[in-house]
Amino acid sequence: MINHPDYNSPAELKQVLDIHGFSMQKKFGQNFLVNGDARKKIVDALDVKEGTTVWEIGPGLGAMTNEILERGAKLTAFEIDKGFIQLITQYFEKYSKDGKFELIEGDALKNWYKKFESDGIPDRFFGNLPYNIAATIIADTIEQNVRFERCVFTVQKEVALRMCAKPGSPDYSSFSVLCNWAYDLKPLMDLSGGNFWPKPNVDSRAIVLTKKEDFPCCKNPKAFVKLQRGLFSSRRKTVRNNLTNYLSNSELALSYLEKAGIDPMKRAEVITLPEMLKLSDVIEEGIK
Repeated sequence: MINHPDYNSPAELKQVLDIHGFSMQKKFGQNFLVNGDARKKIVDALDVKEGTTVWEIGPGLGAMTNEILERGAKLTAFEIDKGFIQLITQYFEKYSKDGKFELIEGDALKNWYKKFESDGIPDRFFGNLPYNIAATIIADTIEQNVRFERCVFTVQKEVALRMCAKPGSPDYSSFSVLCNWAYDLKPLMDLSGGNFWPKPNVDSRAIVLTKKEDFPCCKNPKAFVKLQRGLFSSRRKTVRNNLTNYLSNSELALSYLEKAGIDPMKRAEVITLPEMLKLSDVIEEGIK
């Protein structure tokens, strides 16, 4: 086992990478959170204790991983970068031998479901998520009906705004509907670029997702996922037009909207989650 670097020191982190001939890869959206107080606050929000099972996406050199493991959690990390894999395997060798740490190599988007099938749902889901996978992996787990008791993600602020967006706001989208359907969402803290190394050109936000107890609130969750995506398929079109395309039947679309009490001339971005759930149930009844 080798000693961990000072996770608060960009100079030391850079030195570690230089010594091993590694470099930060832009395609993976890699940035280390070098603010120790922020790391502690984020892991506090994750609420882990002895024996809590955690998935972490993109541990990097293990700054957050270390914080979580020190609190007694049992952690599975998904890492795609071969250089980071080499180092964190050594950093957390003792935890691995004790059965507290497992590293899954490769693309988390491709690997998470296999891990779920073999081990089930962990208590917590966590990560400083790169912009290019954040929305995809969060939406993917919800669509697969895999929900966690609590998630804490640090994402680009733009993604966080979409997650929490309300009907009628510019950020409201199919992704907003999915997130608010499955979880109660609460912003934890904003992080400017200076909290990271290398310094990104965007602000980030840490956000806490707590599983909704009354989910799924509809008769056919899989059908609802497809329906709400269909309603947002063309933002400029009315909900009637999008539903017509989704059902391939204009008369049925109008009939279902009337039964659900939804104005067919509205656009999807002003339709509330309860309205969409009701429409899904009306369609489900009509299909039987």
